[in-house]
Amino acid sequence: MKLLKPSWVSHNGKPIFSVDIHPDGTKFATGGQGEDSGKVVIWNMAPVLREEDEKNENIPKMLCQMDNHLACVNCVRWSNNGLYLASGGDDKLVMVWKRAAFIGPSTVFGSSSKLANVEQWRCVTILRNHTGDVMDVAWSPHDVWLASCSVDNTIVIWNARKFPEIVASLKGHTSLVKGLTWDPVGKYIASQADDRSLKVWRTMDWQLETNITKPFNECGGTTHVLRLSWSPDGQYLVSAHAMNNSGPTAQIIERDGWKTNMDFVGHRKAVTVVKFNPKIFKKKQKNGSSQKGNGPYCCCVVGSKDRSLSVWLTSLKRPLVVIHDLFDKSIMDITWTLNGMGILVCSMDGTVAFLDFSLDELGDPLNEEEKNSIHQNIYGKSLAITNVEAQLSTTIIENPEMLKYQPDRQGAERAGAVPSAAHENQTPKLTNVVNGESLEDIRKNLLKKQVETRTADGRRRITPLCIAQLDTGDFSPALFNSVPILPGSSMSSQLTPQLSSESNASNSLGLRPLQDTSPGKASEDNKDGATPSTNSIGMKNNLFPPATKIEPMKALDSRFTERSKVTPGLAVTATPVGLSPLDRAKDGSTLKEAKLKEDTSSDSEEKMAMKPFPIPKRKGELEGAEVVEKRKKGRPRKDTKMLMPMTQPFPQIPVPVEKEPTRAATAAATALPAVQLKLPTPAAQKSFTYQVSAEPSVYLEVENEVSLVAGARLSQLRCFRDGREWDSLLPSRILVASGSLEVVAVACDDRTLSVFSACGRRLLPSILLPAPVSNLHCSGHFLMVLTAAATLSVWDVQKQMALVKNESLHTILSGADISVTQSLLTQQGVPVIGLSNGKSYCFSSALETWNLIADKQDSLVQCADFRNCVTSQDALSSTGPLALMQGRAISAGRLASRLSSTPHHLQQGMTLAFLENQLAAALTLASGPEYRHWVIVYTRFLVNEGYEQRLRELCKDLLGPVHKSTGSSWEPTILGQRKRDLLHEVLPVIGQNLRFQRLFTEYQDQLELLRNK
Repeated sequence: MKLLKPSWVSHNGKPIFSVDIHPDGTKFATGGQGEDSGKVVIWNMAPVLREEDEKNENIPKMLCQMDNHLACVNCVRWSNNGLYLASGGDDKLVMVWKRAAFIGPSTVFGSSSKLANVEQWRCVTILRNHTGDVMDVAWSPHDVWLASCSVDNTIVIWNARKFPEIVASLKGHTSLVKGLTWDPVGKYIASQADDRSLKVWRTMDWQLETNITKPFNECGGTTHVLRLSWSPDGQYLVSAHAMNNSGPTAQIIERDGWKTNMDFVGHRKAVTVVKFNPKIFKKKQKNGSSQKGNGPYCCCVVGSKDRSLSVWLTSLKRPLVVIHDLFDKSIMDITWTLNGMGILVCSMDGTVAFLDFSLDELGDPLNEEEKNSIHQNIYGKSLAITNVEAQLSTTIIENPEMLKYQPDRQGAERAGAVPSAAHENQTPKLTNVVNGESLEDIRKNLLKKQVETRTADGRRRITPLCIAQLDTGDFSPALFNSVPILPGSSMSSQLTPQLSSESNASNSLGLRPLQDTSPGKASEDNKDGATPSTNSIGMKNNLFPPATKIEPMKALDSRFTERSKVTPGLAVTATPVGLSPLDRAKDGSTLKEAKLKEDTSSDSEEKMAMKPFPIPKRKGELEGAEVVEKRKKGRPRKDTKMLMPMTQPFPQIPVPVEKEPTRAATAAATALPAVQLKLPTPAAQKSFTYQVSAEPSVYLEVENEVSLVAGARLSQLRCFRDGREWDSLLPSRILVASGSLEVVAVACDDRTLSVFSACGRRLLPSILLPAPVSNLHCSGHFLMVLTAAATLSVWDVQKQMALVKNESLHTILSGADISVTQSLLTQQGVPVIGLSNGKSYCFSSALETWNLIADKQDSLVQCADFRNCVTSQDALSSTGPLALMQGRAISAGRLASRLSSTPHHLQQGMTLAFLENQLAAALTLASGPEYRHWVIVYTRFLVNEGYEQRLRELCKDLLGPVHKSTGSSWEPTILGQRKRDLLHEVLPVIGQNLRFQRLFTEYQDQLELLRNK
């Protein structure tokens, strides 16, 4: 072994953070700190390898220097084909460089003329998405993808065939991500972060495969980088900075079951970088005799903060060589020459060292055929041919209809392909389409809203806009990879490595677990029963169970689980049994106080953010919705359209009954259970106005005690409708009036309820209510009454029948200090009650149950991340009672970013549960348009996340039986919409993902058959 420290490789004494040798071995790149920016330098390899070339003045040492990065460069990596160089730095950018056509030597900007760039490398693309320093970049096998990781806790996968397109953004780490490595088989990418975890992600769907935390529990975030590495046969993954018995190690993780039983030990400080030799070796044959245990093995270098370097062969019991005090500061990066015989190491002290090994030391590298045969044995296929683009093109589209819904590769999509996607144009390619909207479109739409300024030094600054989790830079297409893998395709066989414990035992890394912990002494008494020849010291057996045994919930970030325990509003205190709400009412809280309370809504109510509905209502909005009163001092003028106070919160207070106390008391006593809930009643006013609708203009005017006739005080109700008016006289004071375009209802203080048609004709004899009225709503032909005794009734005036009979609110009001803040009646006659604790319930007359339809504290709402499934058009169409009760709380995934620490599978589950809740709620509320909206969003989510069973069930229900049969209970319509029309809208969404083409074809054909029938 030769060791050389070329003094001429330097960044003028500044730290060098990264080094990488070009695949052809002729040059290498370094990245680090420049004078006042980041610096990337490309050097000639020849002067490093040969002394005579170093002395020859005519052979240039530096080939090119690039100062484009605005801050320190943390990582440089050549693409596998050698055409590109990627660099990532503290300026949050990833730059991709390509050699330009030779223009002749140019001088480095700002330097003396001696420093000439021999080669011209220019930045061909800048990848902007990270919001923090970029720590590591890595090219996937075959350069299909480029991955970058950052201190913003994310890993971004870029489409290397089409920069700057983002394939996925992997969120799951809860701290700075400092290292990345691709599995050479192309099935996984692994990342290591300061959150004391190493995560392995699948490239098939960009979901988390495993989260390994055991070996890292004692680690602190003390290293600048955590460069981990995957062995060339794909069987082992070696981490940086792990701990075992408080000693720093490099953890060895087996691909089979992600077991963590072995590690490299011996370094005195944290391991910063691990790098496997790209070659697999076999022992040199001595005079033709075949030795025992000479299976193939790998070679790995470990660099540490203790400034030393160790080289390990997996066939040896101890390191092949350890070099101490190679540098003055921590080792930052290591790179192998492609022939596997030399390594370059760089350090924070700004120097580089080259180690040259001989075949006698390392062994004979296997040639490509032998290496491929090893892969063939382990994975059932050679790596030389795994190429994702090839796979995509080999996915045969079996149904020409599918072509309509595939985002067009050439650019503009065929017009009229997807009914819901008429607003899209130019959907570049599979990866770049998110639910029918291309990233480009979304970006453009957002850029229209951007406000851009320039700082004094000319940098762009964009004024931040709050766009529900969708800012221009941070767009992650559903974390799904749109390279679909079909059951029969070549990829799927590659993705299921045919691993058996036998094949694994004889894999190319001859590692065996061991008890011994000291790097020095070899273990004589081998208790493991592994053959001593393959035994390796320094890889000690951890006393932990394998990672697979850790239950997924325990492996969650504890901080997340603890935080979820204290979500406000989740803990609902139960009312103590003996205490009736009356006892809890404040002493002397009379109606006056209630009114005061109404006037000055307390802070707690503001915090609840239960806003009353805005007026003037649009035509499409609910007629039964309540209206805020504009209060004015003094007596209201006739012509001012004063509005009834309705949406004020109703505290539970005793109701002073003015007349006939005995009758009211006895009625209440007989009709109600022991615990009596009280809702406030409106006070009698001399006169008031209630607006029914703004378009057409309909409003009611009430004047109490207009005249005295035979000792009775008459009250007058007037209705004005488009210039016409009618009036009616009633024998007692009117407390509440309400109306729709079909009916008008008024409740009087003698507990009677009168109902009139739109022209003023009385429709029913006066209804006597069981208790004084608290609130009244009309919507269409439906009429709803809330009484002071907290009972609810709903009637269908047209059919003259009760839908809900004196239903007690006791079920939903059973909690400390919960009051009714909102109530409405939908167009379909479903009553909805909103409470002060943020929950809203509707009463289903079919099921005779109270159903929860909205909960502002619901963690599902806050964690559900379905923003990628909602197009801008959808967002406009989703108005209705459900949206009204949920308020804007539902603005897609508003907490999704704050909870980016939620593991993806959990967030996926929450989103699924939330969307299914929405569907069920829309169904119970009988809100057709909202149901249709959520069906489409739900389908998009299922398609993106690959839930085939649920998709099939949905389609089956929408299609129904193809042949009519008497035994079938299938209803052809749902909420007034034909189910098969809905299926017709759903199928194009399914057609966008090639994975579901069989499902698509099956239902498309059956729909066609039924159409033709």
